[in-house]
Amino acid sequence: MKDWITGVVANAKGEIFELEGYAAVGMADTLLIPLTKKNTVAMPFGGELMLLPGRRPILFDMETGQLEVVAENPYEPGTPLFPVAVFNSPGYFNTLISAYHEDAGAEHLPLFSYGAVGWHGNSFRTANILVDSEDRQDLRLMKREDVMKGVQKIREKMPFNRLREHLEKCALTYGCPAGKNFFLSRYEAPLPTSTVCNADCLGCISLQAHPEIKCSQDRIDFTPLPEEIAQVALYHMEQVSRPVVSFGQGCEGDPLLAAHAIIPAMGLIREKTEKGTINMNTNGSRPDVLKKILAAGLDSVRISLNSVRENCYTAYFRPKKYDFSHVLESIDLALTLKKFVSINYLNCPGFTDTPQEFEALCQFLKKYPVNMIQWRNLNFDPKRYWAVMEGLEPHGMPLGMKKIFNRLKKDFPALRHGYFNPPKETFPGLT
Repeated sequence: MKDWITGVVANAKGEIFELEGYAAVGMADTLLIPLTKKNTVAMPFGGELMLLPGRRPILFDMETGQLEVVAENPYEPGTPLFPVAVFNSPGYFNTLISAYHEDAGAEHLPLFSYGAVGWHGNSFRTANILVDSEDRQDLRLMKREDVMKGVQKIREKMPFNRLREHLEKCALTYGCPAGKNFFLSRYEAPLPTSTVCNADCLGCISLQAHPEIKCSQDRIDFTPLPEEIAQVALYHMEQVSRPVVSFGQGCEGDPLLAAHAIIPAMGLIREKTEKGTINMNTNGSRPDVLKKILAAGLDSVRISLNSVRENCYTAYFRPKKYDFSHVLESIDLALTLKKFVSINYLNCPGFTDTPQEFEALCQFLKKYPVNMIQWRNLNFDPKRYWAVMEGLEPHGMPLGMKKIFNRLKKDFPALRHGYFNPPKETFPGLT
């Protein structure tokens, strides 16, 4: 029993506490697994604990050996208990979701991921895997006073640049780590450009039609001029030793739809310097446009996928005027042109680690030998996600996220795993 991780719950006031005699439980769709020291790690710095409204915790009674929905607070009889989940720090992906039973009429959970968490000894423990140890988005290195100094400095250098102004809002209002890094002159700077998108993703954080799902942030409402984009990018490249600048951010639509601004901006950048990595995060929907952007000097491209099976992809991305074949064409194009290609793999235990999904991913990697998988937790209500995917394709009992991750490392030794867009100095053939 010393290896069980004690369950943590919350009361209606939002107070989080241990529930003695119960172990925490993680879930992967219908699979429920008690948490132990073996399948958890100490909660990384920056993780945020969340109460899940309209839900009741599923815990493991260590005395009876049974799983139980614990709906009532034993310390305050007659009052409800709520599950607790963790939104883990960047660089980690979940291996299990916090286990809960959903009440009738429960609303959508907000757009976060909901990792399993418990308490052991003197610390919280979570079910996740570290995939990228770089401190690019370590909040301890992003003090607000330092960000404010950078804001003031850059405001003086480019007072009339609307993109700089937009990034201030990202950094100071929404707390965007990418925006903060620009003002701190660290690592990667964002270049949001596109006001529109040709997908209607279930978990879109900048534009939502679903009345129960709130946007995390506002989408950019203007397209910066090429000169504004280049000014921001060149400043960052001048300040950072191995700089990355990226089109395609959470506060915009898809950058392929803003090629009219991006291509001339890239020309202005490369007229001044060959330093730095120009990257694009995209849905890969327009291979014809991507070809022009690659020809203009794009160094790397990251294409988002939740699945490599067309039905499951389409159910999440809900594409408009493109289909999955266009995405595959974009990946193939970039590989053919010897560009660094990553997939932004939106993963969720209970779906990503099912035998059928994993086998499809392996076949995809054999046909499209991308350079890197960036493991990103899917930020969407997990039970509703599983419900959407159910019935579209066969799904067996999950193999386990750790198992599939280790299998990929063994079967595809050249494949890189991480979380952040790397600088070109680390690309194959340049190291």
